Amino acid sequence: MVLTASTMLALGASAPSFVLPDTNRNIVRLEDFKDAAGLLVMFLCNHCPYVKHVQAELTALGREYMAKGVAMVAISSNDANAYPDDSFDRMGEEARQAGYPFPYLYDETQEVAKAYHAACTPDFFLFNQNLELVYRGQLDDSRPGRSVPVTGHDLRGALDALLAGRPVSPEQKPSMGCNIKWLPGNAPAYFTGG
Repeated sequence: MVLTASTMLALGASAPSFVLPDTNRNIVRLEDFKDAAGLLVMFLCNHCPYVKHVQAELTALGREYMAKGVAMVAISSNDANAYPDDSFDRMGEEARQAGYPFPYLYDETQEVAKAYHAACTPDFFLFNQNLELVYRGQLDDSRPGRSVPVTGHDLRGALDALLAGRPVSPEQKPSMGCNIKWLPGNAPAYFTGG
């Protein structure tokens, strides 16, 4: 496990397009969310202890904010050959066990992770109604082994500001977690993790 920080993609960046299968083998596209109040794209995986640590909060966030009109998707981009716990079949099991109310998508080629400059799990990207990036960073200050409770404070603040029509604070802390497990020879130039 290598602790890796998110890349902090430039605010205002447009949401990169994606066409990916969910755990039911339905195809999900960025365009499916064009009428949403916002879109939260989360890079997760099954085995990462940082994702496991916040899993219940992610499910709670999904239920709360999807009911308010925010679209959410989770994407797994890990090399499933080297990390079989992150295989497509196990993603379905994980989504059911966690009670994820949002689609859990499989980025087998890792091209979507690269387009978003995703670096770690979890990694969060919040886009406004125009699909412009307004938040990228951590869920909150909690990490495995710390005595800080999981509250979703940072991401919830961004979501609440977005829904209220207020600017999201540009003071944003990077997410921290396990590095995305890149396919051999596939790590992007922006990736500086292990």
